[in-house]
Amino acid sequence: MTIDTCKFAGQKAIVRVDFNVPLDENGKITDDTRIRGALPTLKKVLEEGGALIIMSHMGKPKGKVNAKFSLSQIVDAVSEKLGVPVQFAPDCAKAGEAAAALKAGEVLLLENLRFYPEEEGKPVGIDKADPAFEEAKKAMKESQKEFSKTLASYADIYINDAFGTAHRKHASTAVIADYFDADHKMLGYLMEKEVQAVDNVLSNIKRPFTAIMGGSKVSTKIGIIENLMDKVDNLILCGGMTYTFAKAMGGNVGTSICEEDKLDLALSIMEKAKAKGVNLVLGVDCVAADKFSNDANTQVVPAGNIPEGWEGLDAGPETRALFAKAIEDAKTILWNGPAGVFEFDNFTAGSRAVADAIAKATANGAFSLIGGGDSVACINKFGMADQVSYISTGGGALLEAIEGKVLPGIAAIKG
Repeated sequence: MTIDTCKFAGQKAIVRVDFNVPLDENGKITDDTRIRGALPTLKKVLEEGGALIIMSHMGKPKGKVNAKFSLSQIVDAVSEKLGVPVQFAPDCAKAGEAAAALKAGEVLLLENLRFYPEEEGKPVGIDKADPAFEEAKKAMKESQKEFSKTLASYADIYINDAFGTAHRKHASTAVIADYFDADHKMLGYLMEKEVQAVDNVLSNIKRPFTAIMGGSKVSTKIGIIENLMDKVDNLILCGGMTYTFAKAMGGNVGTSICEEDKLDLALSIMEKAKAKGVNLVLGVDCVAADKFSNDANTQVVPAGNIPEGWEGLDAGPETRALFAKAIEDAKTILWNGPAGVFEFDNFTAGSRAVADAIAKATANGAFSLIGGGDSVACINKFGMADQVSYISTGGGALLEAIEGKVLPGIAAIKG
């Protein structure tokens, strides 16, 4: 069954979305890309006379109720975007009555699924080394099934439109699908588009292929970096991980973010790139600051010669030029992770240089895929969303799909 062939009239549909949107200190949404991305699916259910139950997670509350991560903060924004009032269920596992009372055209948003440890299915408060861990894990799997069954009981149809969490075998993204037959579970429009975009990058590579991987840690990106080595012509590694590489090469990085225990890993990545003929592009200079603040004093210094008490917060001018050269000639581009602390206006130059080069390449016929919350926030901050080929709502899911892994959220529906 697909979302286009399904008849929603008189049915209740429970839709897993990814409304894990960034909020400021006052609980206001700073980037609503993910909400806007889910609208075609949500509106399809309502326009066809169905009732809508929306579920999502927000942040990492670790299985405990935490007001900071309450979805109550986004009810008004979702109402405004959908154009109908949205009811709120303050406990996602006790929303049976509210769901049963829903009439055609009405909407219910469930509280953060991750307030329950059953959503992620991991035992809480017990160490993996504890002999009792395996028993706790088994018990949690049973609890997760019950939790999934409860969520499934609210609706007739299940739609997964949360590509951002499709790589997790969580209650709401995979296990719940077991309680619906093939004619009553489907992917939403956003998921279908995401799967197609990944396919475009993987199955239809036009060369040169340039990937830009940013972010603070090499360790969180190692799987994708190694996988990309077999696919790309140019691999740009930027952001905070610049300084782990700089230190690995014997440089001084001041107080910059640096994974001291990953220096050997950084060197092995450099060796692999050389062996595979991949052009590995690393930062050669940076904009260093005397504190982690937008109004810090700054100086441009070599990435491996940062004075004590200073930290690299953005790519320097030479580095920006190197990045642009590797991007502008590309025909396939993947960008995940900024080149600096773009949230501070004074440290956006590196990320903007990347975005400008991608826009230029796209205008010249390249296929550009932007994925991961921060890269998306970058592109939106610069007002350049319409100058790239596709913006993905998934970070980890996009990377795992590109690594060639089967995503549980998709497999649960497609088999």
